[in-house]
Amino acid sequence: MKNSPSYSVTSVDHALQLAVILQVEGPLRVSDAAERLGVARSTAHRLLSMLVYRDFAVQDENRCYAAGPVLALAARSHSRVSLLRQVAMPFVESLATRLDESANLMVLFGDHMRFIGTVEGKRVLRVGSREGSVFPAHLVSGGKAIPAELPAEELEAIYAPQAWAGREQERPSLKTLREELQGIPAAGFALNVEATEAGVTAVGRVVHTDDDDLRAAVSVSMPSTRFSTEVLGSVVRGLTMTTAGIERAFARKVAAENATL
Repeated sequence: MKNSPSYSVTSVDHALQLAVILQVEGPLRVSDAAERLGVARSTAHRLLSMLVYRDFAVQDENRCYAAGPVLALAARSHSRVSLLRQVAMPFVESLATRLDESANLMVLFGDHMRFIGTVEGKRVLRVGSREGSVFPAHLVSGGKAIPAELPAEELEAIYAPQAWAGREQERPSLKTLREELQGIPAAGFALNVEATEAGVTAVGRVVHTDDDDLRAAVSVSMPSTRFSTEVLGSVVRGLTMTTAGIERAFARKVAAENATL
C-alpha cells in the first residue's frame, strides 16, 4: 500500500510524473505535458527544462521532449504504449461514466504494473487517480489478469528467485501464485480486495493485443463498502465491453499505421 507523503512537493511530483510519461509513452510537447499535469504551459516548460538539464529528457529538432540517457529503456516500443493510451482512454472514460467508479489503464513492465491512465468517478467517496503509480503485478487486479494468461515458462522467468535478488521478501511463492491465478482466464477477470490499499477493491480484465511486448489491462476501482456480487456482475460486463472496444480500435489503428509504412 502506498500513501502520498505528508511532505510531498508538488513540483517534484510533477517532474516525476513527466519522467514516467517520457519513459513509458515516449516523446511529448510542452502543451501535452501541461494538459497531462493540469498546469500552465510555462510551468510544464520549466519542469521539462530541468529534466533536460539532469539528463532525464532530451529535446529534439521538432521541440518535442523524449526520454534522456537516465531513462533509457531497452526493448520497449514507446510509440505502441502511447498509441494504446490514445486509443483506450475514451473507452476508459466511458466505463468510468457508466459505472460512476474510477477506471484505470495499465501496462506490464517486468514484474510491476504501471498505471498510464485514470478517469475518476464523480462520487464524493471514490478512489483517486492512480496515473503514474507502479505496483507489484501480483497484487493488482489487472496485474493478476495478465500473468494468469502467460505461458508457464514466462511466468517462471518473471518470478524466478534470481530476478528478485535483493527483494526476496517481496517475491511471492510461485506455487501459491499459480493456484491464485488458475481460475482467472476462465472467469475473464481478476480481483484485488484491499491488497494494495485498505478499503479499496478493484476488478481487472486483460486488453489483448498482437504485440507480445505490450501487455495491458483495464481495471475498475471502488471503495470496498460499495462492492458486492451484484456490483461485480455489472463491472465485469462493463469491462468486457470496454476491453473488446479497445482491442478492435487498437487493431484498426495499428493496421492503418502499418499500411502507411
